[in-house]
Amino acid sequence: MLVKGRKVAGRGEEVAAHHAFGPLEDDAIIKHRLLTRTTTTRGEPPLKKLQKKFISFALEIDKDADNYNLCEKLSKAFLQEMNTFELPLLKSKAVIDANLREKENFNELQEEIQRQILQAQNDIEDLKKQLEESKIERQHKEECEAIRRLIAMQPPRSETQKIIAELEKEIAALNADNTAGSRTLELRKKQFSLLLHVVDELQNTIEEEQKTLAEELRIAMEEQRNSLEDGSGGSESMAVD
Repeated sequence: MLVKGRKVAGRGEEVAAHHAFGPLEDDAIIKHRLLTRTTTTRGEPPLKKLQKKFISFALEIDKDADNYNLCEKLSKAFLQEMNTFELPLLKSKAVIDANLREKENFNELQEEIQRQILQAQNDIEDLKKQLEESKIERQHKEECEAIRRLIAMQPPRSETQKIIAELEKEIAALNADNTAGSRTLELRKKQFSLLLHVVDELQNTIEEEQKTLAEELRIAMEEQRNSLEDGSGGSESMAVD
């Protein structure tokens, strides 16, 4: 039905393109043709023909003359024309019902498509979140793999423990040597301090002895000088005598 509607619309658009009719005028013409049951502009409209049949039948009934046969003939013609007019109406009604059902199906389909679009959008958002989580998880795995490779490049734990034990022994030996060296250095400091003190005392003693010796030498020289002076005085007195 929709395909036919599109074809008719297409022909209508071609007619509108070849004739000076706008979209509103086309709608008015189509509406008028549907109401009068005319599909072309030629011939008498079916509704007008039915109206003429009915008027002829009604006018003939109103006459007082003995025209039963003519009235029956006119009534049959009217009923036949009515049947002829009713058939397109039934077809139009069937088409309208089919179009309504098609419209309902289209609306349902449109709602379903809209629902699927929303679902697809939600699924896309969920997939984006999953993708981000997957990226983070992959990054963590890569980091863990890099750490594992670094660990694998290191020597075994037993060997490391052995190296650590040897280093601890060396450290203990160095600490012992350091302690011994510290003690030796402290002893050397004390000995050097004692030596400096002894040297200082010895120097003081030497200075005192030198002072004492110089004083004794000075006294001896004075005594010698005094004795010499006394000797020279005695000799002079002897010469006078």
